[in-house]
Amino acid sequence: MNEEHKNEDRHGLTGRNALEAEARAILAPILDRKAAGEKISARERMAIPPQPMPAQDPAVRSRNIEEVALGYTESQARLEAERCLSCKNEPCIQGCPVKVPIPRFIAALQSGDVKAAANIIKETNLLPAVCGRVCPQEKQCQAECTLGKGLKDPEKSVAIGRLERFAADWEREQGLAGVPAVKKATGKKAAVVGSGPAGLTAAADIAREGHEVTIFEAFHKPGGVMVYGIPEFRLPKSIVEAEVDILKKMGVKIETNFLVGRTRTIPEFLSEDRFDAVFIGVGAGLPKFLGCPGENYVGVFSANEYLTRSNLMKAYDAERAATPMFRSKIAAVIGGGNVAMDAARMAQRLGAEQVHVIYRRTREEMPARAEEIEHAMEEGIIFNFLKNPVRFMGDDKGRLTGMELQKFELGPPDASGRRSPVPIADSEHEFPCDTAIVALGNESNPLVSRTTGGLSTDRRGRILVAEDQKTSLDRVYAGGDIVLGAATVILAMGEGRRAAAAINQLLQSGS
Repeated sequence: MNEEHKNEDRHGLTGRNALEAEARAILAPILDRKAAGEKISARERMAIPPQPMPAQDPAVRSRNIEEVALGYTESQARLEAERCLSCKNEPCIQGCPVKVPIPRFIAALQSGDVKAAANIIKETNLLPAVCGRVCPQEKQCQAECTLGKGLKDPEKSVAIGRLERFAADWEREQGLAGVPAVKKATGKKAAVVGSGPAGLTAAADIAREGHEVTIFEAFHKPGGVMVYGIPEFRLPKSIVEAEVDILKKMGVKIETNFLVGRTRTIPEFLSEDRFDAVFIGVGAGLPKFLGCPGENYVGVFSANEYLTRSNLMKAYDAERAATPMFRSKIAAVIGGGNVAMDAARMAQRLGAEQVHVIYRRTREEMPARAEEIEHAMEEGIIFNFLKNPVRFMGDDKGRLTGMELQKFELGPPDASGRRSPVPIADSEHEFPCDTAIVALGNESNPLVSRTTGGLSTDRRGRILVAEDQKTSLDRVYAGGDIVLGAATVILAMGEGRRAAAAINQLLQSGS
């Protein structure tokens, strides 16, 4: 094998070509039959094999920052689309928080019209390339798929998310990404606080109706959790930038380095700046900690800080990074969610010799996506189940040297339905490490609520809203993680859509 083919194979490109050839061989007779006017029966569609996602080789990708999943080839996408049964009751749409017309866009792919598929998706989702990569479709639209239920295997549902990604990527790569139509200017103004998934979605839907929209973002780049939280190897930042650019072309203004609550407050937006409505989508950016001794040692990070330095400030690029980064030998990540998987896989890419995940339940209870867990395991991340730190240990210079871990066993299910971890007495033992990353989720940052009189929140600082996302204040709406707690991109987008619909109704009524 020559050097060029070796490089292709290492990055999964040779394997991707093989998958394309296999898909093309299965697809060809199906297309011939359809061209002759024949129908493909439901039984035949159920027999079409699910298409695997081509990916970089684990040994290579674990030391680079490039995207792991390479995306479907055209034949793979079209063959996967042929698996759809085109159910009349469209259960998949009910599982989608933003109600993408899934059967319609898949039907367009079946006919080979990728541009039409992308247009259909963007009727309700302006961030399809993002959602196709990071949303937990297996728990949402794909969980409702009739095919998966008929085959009695949810993993064999139509790969809706991968098809969404394919359509969005194809449109962008062909230079065909259009700008949604914007109605005639109304003279009304709306402020959107935060440029994460909820804020971007709300801004798009409000702008479509002809209202002037300005987004205020605390960081120096728009995108929220999509740029500071989700790593490049899962979501390339160029994807986020391309989708934000569409908003700008719609006329949406974006003010960065603007900390609402300090630079300006919500009441000032309404009274002095004459905004007719405000949407708060600031996310949940206050990290949770264990509260055990030693968390102040050098080498103990919140996953929030660790990933922000790595992603937004590009710590993985040592020559051009905007921040110094701690270099690890043995890194331990505490937690079992998607953020924990992101932090563990990033630590390895930053050069750690060993990376461990410490989780007090078992793999079955982990809230992270199955695909992310599998990718981490393939990359050599070591999982330590049924354990949790009770204290951090350090040297006389205040640097982390290890943790004291306690063993657990599983008891009865808790309120979430997962079995509760029960500590085992006298099971403490030392675990050496020089880096610990606490990935236990985030809470609401109190800055906005503290500087906005009359804004009702719950005991955790989450903003309380009505069904239409309206807060306790007139003309002020909220959505995303600041309402839900730490949730998913697509759930935040769903809240942004609901809020935008209510704001548009408000602005149209002129009240």
